[in-house]
Amino acid sequence: MSRRMISVLFAALTFSTAAFAADVSQEEYDAIAERIKPVGDVYLAGSEPVAAEPTGPRDGATVYGMFCTACHSSGVSGAPKTGDAGDWAPRIAQGKDVLKDHAINGFNAMPAKGSCMDCSDDEIVAAIDHMIKGL
Repeated sequence: MSRRMISVLFAALTFSTAAFAADVSQEEYDAIAERIKPVGDVYLAGSEPVAAEPTGPRDGATVYGMFCTACHSSGVSGAPKTGDAGDWAPRIAQGKDVLKDHAINGFNAMPAKGSCMDCSDDEIVAAIDHMIKGL
């Protein structure tokens, strides 16, 4: 095959592909864009999108579910288990002020505020109330 013939075939293929691409409808273009879009985002340190600030205090169940459940659902390192009257009775006997102080400032293996550094004192008290509810 001659060089000239190869050049003609190559040019025909190039122009026919361009013509095909021009005939793609907006719906087809959108479908293609959806299929090839990235699955995630990468941010440089400091350029992350800002998360919305909480609109108010979290309830006890929310705080418990986010921070307390890891230890208090299974009794890790002697943590009183949620809803277990036997675990909580000696602590409740010391008074609500002692419970609050230990939860806010930490006690034994429990870190201050159970590692919830953005929790208010009232949110911590609400989490305690959630754990001892019904005892």
